[in-house]
Amino acid sequence: MAASTAGGSQWYRAKVKAVPSGDSLVLIGLSNDRPGPPPEKTLTLASLIAPRLARRGGVDEPFAWESREYLRKLCIGKEVSFRVEYAVPSIGREFGSVFLDNKNVSMLVVSEGWAKVREQGQQKVDASPFLAELLRLEEQAKQQGLGRWSKVPGAAEASIRNLPPSAIGDPSNLDAMGLLAANKGRPMQGIVEQVRDGSTVRVYLLPDFQYVQVFVAGIQSPSMGRRAAAETVVGADLTSDEQNGDVSAEPRAPLTSAQRLTASSAASPEVAPEPFGAEAKHFTETRCLSRDVRIVLEGVDKFSNLIGSVYYPEGETAKDLALELVENGLAKYVEWSANMMEDEAKRKLKTAELQAKKSRLRMWTNYVPPASNSKAIRDQNFTGKVVEVVSGDCIVVADDSIPYGSPLAERRVNLSSIRCPKMGNPRREEKPAAYAREAREFLRTRLIGKQVNVEMEYSRKVTMADGVTAPAGPADSRVMDFGSVFLLSPVKGDGENASAAAPSTAGSQQPGVNIAELVISRGFGTVIRHRDFEERSNYYDALLAAESRAISGKKGIHSAKDPPVMHITDLTTASVKKARDFLPFLHRSRRIPAVVEYVLSGHRFKLLIPKETCSIAFSFSGVRCPGRDEPYSDEAIALMRRKIMQRDAEIEVETVDRTGTFLGSLWESRTNMAVTLLEAGLAKLQTSFGADRIPDAHLLEQAEQSAKRQKLKIWENYVEGEEVSNGPATVENKQKEILKVVVTEVLDGGKFYVQTVGDQRVSSIQKQLAALTIQEAPVIGAFNPKKGDIVLAQFSVDNSWNRAMIVNAPRGGVGSPNDKFEVFYIDYGNQEEVPYSQLRPIDPSVAATPGLAQLCSLAFLKVPSLDDEFGPEAAQFLSEQTLGSSLQFNAMIEEKDTSGGKVKGQGTGTVLIVTLLAEKSELSINAAMLQEGLARLEKRKRWEPKERKSVLNSLEEFQTEAKTGRRGIWHYGDVESDDEDSFPPVGAKKTGGRR
Repeated sequence: MAASTAGGSQWYRAKVKAVPSGDSLVLIGLSNDRPGPPPEKTLTLASLIAPRLARRGGVDEPFAWESREYLRKLCIGKEVSFRVEYAVPSIGREFGSVFLDNKNVSMLVVSEGWAKVREQGQQKVDASPFLAELLRLEEQAKQQGLGRWSKVPGAAEASIRNLPPSAIGDPSNLDAMGLLAANKGRPMQGIVEQVRDGSTVRVYLLPDFQYVQVFVAGIQSPSMGRRAAAETVVGADLTSDEQNGDVSAEPRAPLTSAQRLTASSAASPEVAPEPFGAEAKHFTETRCLSRDVRIVLEGVDKFSNLIGSVYYPEGETAKDLALELVENGLAKYVEWSANMMEDEAKRKLKTAELQAKKSRLRMWTNYVPPASNSKAIRDQNFTGKVVEVVSGDCIVVADDSIPYGSPLAERRVNLSSIRCPKMGNPRREEKPAAYAREAREFLRTRLIGKQVNVEMEYSRKVTMADGVTAPAGPADSRVMDFGSVFLLSPVKGDGENASAAAPSTAGSQQPGVNIAELVISRGFGTVIRHRDFEERSNYYDALLAAESRAISGKKGIHSAKDPPVMHITDLTTASVKKARDFLPFLHRSRRIPAVVEYVLSGHRFKLLIPKETCSIAFSFSGVRCPGRDEPYSDEAIALMRRKIMQRDAEIEVETVDRTGTFLGSLWESRTNMAVTLLEAGLAKLQTSFGADRIPDAHLLEQAEQSAKRQKLKIWENYVEGEEVSNGPATVENKQKEILKVVVTEVLDGGKFYVQTVGDQRVSSIQKQLAALTIQEAPVIGAFNPKKGDIVLAQFSVDNSWNRAMIVNAPRGGVGSPNDKFEVFYIDYGNQEEVPYSQLRPIDPSVAATPGLAQLCSLAFLKVPSLDDEFGPEAAQFLSEQTLGSSLQFNAMIEEKDTSGGKVKGQGTGTVLIVTLLAEKSELSINAAMLQEGLARLEKRKRWEPKERKSVLNSLEEFQTEAKTGRRGIWHYGDVESDDEDSFPPVGAKKTGGRR
């Protein structure tokens, strides 16, 4: 906006920044070529006089407030065109014409009766060029009785405001505490009359017109400094005190209350504004000055200054002035006044300041972040099962992407941004802190063996001085990894304590229950107050909210009650005599509940006996794993950690050895864990130990023999006959089990599902399903099936209702009847997606029977997968040969593969490796697949049992026939290779999909 000269004919564009009275405007330029706020100008409407507002100790002229409000609502914040018509240098004023949307503002004011036209004196040149029209409009308003010309009796007196002392220059009688008590937390309407700096405003509180100064809560903008005494006069620029154009030499009238407050520091020396002080003030002025705002009083400081939140309108929404200033780098977060606000508002301000610092906005341009020992971790999310709970804020998770049982699978994850009581160190005689055991037990009962999602967030280098228990080593520091852990299938009731809050940074909704939030909400830990630029949890706001709930609920460490005390006798560090003396107590019951506290080796553990409040060293009777640094030692330890670490178990103690270790058997979920070790080929039976004293001794022998036959792990170089038997010789049952089956589903050319013919469970389940009365679709929220649940599902092909397992469910719960669930029909083996409306809860008695569909694989064959060439043809051929309600087969079980674990969906669970032979047929399906060139034989081994060798020799004839005839996979020649155990991928040839 260029500087104007008195009487200039040039028109300019500007925006109305403030409206001090009914005949004056404060204008600011639309653009600025220099740094800082744009220039501004105070312009009085030429030839007009509006009623004057009350000054110190005085009262309003009639209709003064209505006149000012009309002009304010008409013009504030809008773009106008203006021209300076004349100036009066003696009073430092400029008078001009203003147009809003091509309408003369002066004419609008006069036509509504809110100002009168100045009487023309001797200075005829100093008048508005629109004077004649203004006089005509004034006469018209008088005749109509508009505005100040109202003819209503008593209207003039009624328009005079009854102002409190604070509004007329006497703030000493303002009861700040009383005002706060009457209005704390309640929005109050106000009009901003002055902006002292970016975070301090002076407002009229409506409808009582209390004139107060409000410091914006939670922030502080750069100071505007102080002006020298000679320059601290506000006078004519803010109010229309003198008559329009009156140049008499009479003394100036007293200042208004706003001017008096501004001039109160006149005696002080001049202090220059702080950097960005003017920008912050301009930011607040352009949004709040002369505007309707909402004030929420938060508190009063020790000097009786009011602290509050200010909300200004922007379109249809209300903006928080404090948050906007901080986000734009024009204010800093102030803890003492922020403590008066709600936690949510405080967190937003703190987060906004941190972001402004990172972006180095305005007042943070030269900000240097403090040194931090944390570093962000990106793109390292993984899923896995929880193996160990180290403490309330640290767990060990086995990564699903690394082979099962591998020691490398375990990853230690410290929960981000929380701190729980320390577990102590028995070796240093450090006892657990209050609630440390409770915090760990809380997580153990919820996490061990459960599937979790882990979002790695940051790492931090810690030293022994930080108080972190670190392993001894040459270095005095180590790096700890921190992340957020989410439980996909929470325990009932936990969802109430951990909200499904969205991350505080931009991102998707958190997947499941946040474990850290759950711990904090139960009062088992506190949230770390990070320094600026220190990495933190992506869900930090949710953690703070959970801590607030725990504090208000006086839970856990926030409780005034004494913490629970538990005395545990540790027999692992006691003398052998004390361990022997304790043996009778463990013999009182046959099987004793225990918790596996630690896996010392593959066969030796530290157990907690809750009933006896003691910890013992325990070892399997007659079973030994490789020692430390021996082959497969780490694998044995990893397997036991995956299977029993920190799980509830049952033990049967037989005796105590000379080192004070108790010997016996251990069961987890009714499974003898020594059998698991032996089956995996990670342990040996000791021949010197009396097998008659061991429960399940025959199972141990069978497990070891199975591992030997398969040459697993420690038996990889085993040759039959080279080792003396561990016990009485057992005659292997050469008779193989044969099942009569029907094929219900084909997965590919080598895998399929069967049902056993004549199985009484089949008819029983069918009768139970037929007797069920299918109810109407459940109400959303009343039935929430989750992954792994058994439900009733309606098969899309024939609309029949069948038992099914939920394989995948919609994230975030059910929101619509059309939400899709992936289900696996456990009695048939097929899998499909069905809408929520086609699911029903199932009676527990019907769900209890295990699935009737058994996964099978063709023995001795390598069949191309569906992604390989001839894979679809192999699946098509198998389907044509086996599927059909009238086709029955004899399935001879060659061996069983249990590596698939429990059934979790299609293709999982135990696999029966079979030879499939149709009734009244001499050619097995296995042989037919070879004959058609749709499969090939497994690689022959150097040493094979005679029976297997005979079968393979027989099948090889069919493979030779296919090779000779160039059928299927042999079309282009021999695909076999000494170094290759896979099929060529699908090339240019397009093949048909499976049925």
